[in-house]
Amino acid sequence: MDIDAIEAAATRLDGHAVRTPFLNAPLLDQIAGRRIFVKAECLQKTGSFKYRGARSAISALSAAEQAAGVLAFSSGNHAQGVALAAFEMGVPATIVMPSDAPELKIANTRAYQAEVILYDRVTEDRDQIGTDLAATRGVSLIKPFDNPMVIAGQGTTGLEIAEQCRASGIETADVLVCCGGGGLSAGVALALAAKAPGLRVRPVEPQRFDDVARSLVAGKHQTNAQMAGSICDAVLTPTPGQLTFPILKAHCGPGLAVSDTDALRAMALAFQYLKIVLEPGGALALAAALVRADGDDDVIVVASGGNVEAALFEQALQHHRETQ
Repeated sequence: MDIDAIEAAATRLDGHAVRTPFLNAPLLDQIAGRRIFVKAECLQKTGSFKYRGARSAISALSAAEQAAGVLAFSSGNHAQGVALAAFEMGVPATIVMPSDAPELKIANTRAYQAEVILYDRVTEDRDQIGTDLAATRGVSLIKPFDNPMVIAGQGTTGLEIAEQCRASGIETADVLVCCGGGGLSAGVALALAAKAPGLRVRPVEPQRFDDVARSLVAGKHQTNAQMAGSICDAVLTPTPGQLTFPILKAHCGPGLAVSDTDALRAMALAFQYLKIVLEPGGALALAAALVRADGDDDVIVVASGGNVEAALFEQALQHHRETQ
């Protein structure tokens, strides 16, 4: 993986992926005590950055591979990204999703005409299910983060951040990225290392599910003790990816972890001041910018997804009202 692969992915995505805005709100800056710039990937197709990697990976397949179809496993955002990209390209898609994924994400994936197969994320291994099904059906497996073309697609977010920072006069800053298996963090880190070396990626995870942060400290893969128990369903993975972790070690600063409560507050503040809707896992980076990140310098936040059910979003708004 290198910058050439990311730039090639950008070419394949041109005219398909949304160039998402780079937002700033002075009143939010006052709360944080510094300037926060938000890369609003919640406004990407399907409501998250995952469309980039999905379209990148499927468009890199041969015509014969596309005709055979693709398979993906995901808690919802990668599922929707693959389903839409496959639908746009006329490629059959099968998606393996946890049975406790938000109903909105399951329904949206089916709406893109993908076949959805549900599994129990606590007792079953999605990697094994996906690998077995792909082999049985003779289709291409599009992993959510451990796929070079997926990482390249996510890296196009970093290319845009580099350009938008230059336009805003920002040369040095931490770039906080919501992190599960590390595909987005790795892709953005690779792009920034080549195009804006003064910008440093810091992965952000939920407390008790900070396998990437602990792995970076240990220098080797660490595993979460559990796979359920956070509202941040989009980023609950057992351990960093085999492809992503070496990139994270080489290019990322220390990881951060924030609470579910912090994520709910960030969701409410994003709605109030930026007029965007975030899901809990997509609000982690903003939460870290508000409560955990170091220093008084500008900070860049990737708001990675906005696929949240109405009841949970109302919970975030209500919690904020009660704590103001």
